[in-house]
Amino acid sequence: MLVSPVMSRDPGRCRSLPQMLTFAALLAMAWPAASALAAEESADGYDCQRLEAQAAPATASDWFGRSLWANHCYEFKARAVRIGSDGVRTLALTHNIRDGIEHEVARFLDGDPVVFERRGRIGRGGWASGDANAPTSPQAIMAKLDEHYRLSLGGEERIAGRAAVRLDIEPLDDMRFGQRLWLDKVTALPLKQMLLDTQGRVLETFQITDIEHPTVFEGQIEMDRVRPSPNDAWQPGWLPPGFVPQPVATADASHADKVPHRLFSDGLSSLSMFVEPLDPERPALAPGLHRLGISYAAVRHMVLGGQPMQVVAMGELPPKVLIRVVERVGLAGAESSSQVLSDEVSSDALSPQEAP
Repeated sequence: MLVSPVMSRDPGRCRSLPQMLTFAALLAMAWPAASALAAEESADGYDCQRLEAQAAPATASDWFGRSLWANHCYEFKARAVRIGSDGVRTLALTHNIRDGIEHEVARFLDGDPVVFERRGRIGRGGWASGDANAPTSPQAIMAKLDEHYRLSLGGEERIAGRAAVRLDIEPLDDMRFGQRLWLDKVTALPLKQMLLDTQGRVLETFQITDIEHPTVFEGQIEMDRVRPSPNDAWQPGWLPPGFVPQPVATADASHADKVPHRLFSDGLSSLSMFVEPLDPERPALAPGLHRLGISYAAVRHMVLGGQPMQVVAMGELPPKVLIRVVERVGLAGAESSSQVLSDEVSSDALSPQEAP
């Protein structure tokens, strides 16, 4: 989606599966387009006027790289529809920039009156280490994506009254979903997006129906501060190839040790993990595989370091991937340190349950 909202809720208090899925999805959306900084730019920000001087994209990689910056640099108002398993929802979108800070808002216009909002800077591509001020460039992101996706151009179409270039993004394995994007020919803003499962079937469609005068911001957008890597007591023993930790802040830095949420990504797809102690005074999620819309969540109860824990892996990924992730969680630095609780279900028995 074009909007990258962040919830103000403390993720440690997200006890229902829908709340956790929503929180994780919003953080995941905030990352992908926010991790790229052109190599020729300063470490402090990106001058959006460079977009005006760049030549028109010629290849699929060029189009995708330009769309990353278009998401940041264009101010606009738009109307959109989202079509998924839960029906059709309409949204109002705005993206503004003030004093180098982005402000994005998405308002659902039907159903529950939900508003997502984000104020922020351009994110970093990794935790602080070595040359901490060296951000990931669009070229580095594309080099990484090419290891797991095939990008190709699919011709031109008309979307929201504007000429659009179709970009097909095909996964090279069955551990991630594909996408089909329609990028505005003038701005490279995404006008339409389809998420495709491993069989090529459409899971969700997000489409702009009207966009008002997108304009390039006349100035520089600030970069986010460098964030040190958290010292988690746990670690995933397995992740899909290409998935690496992302420096997404999930709460105030003074409370970082209490936040159980971490985000991993291959540059296009994202995976969220929540690992927290099981509290007999608070309801726990049922072990198994849950579904909410196009997202899945695998839940396991296990003992880590002698303490009962709830492990949740969620995202818009094939269910078997999420199941394998939660099966392989252990203590940091330990080869094998987990024990499944007696009420757990084997991965062979996991089947999707609709989240309440």
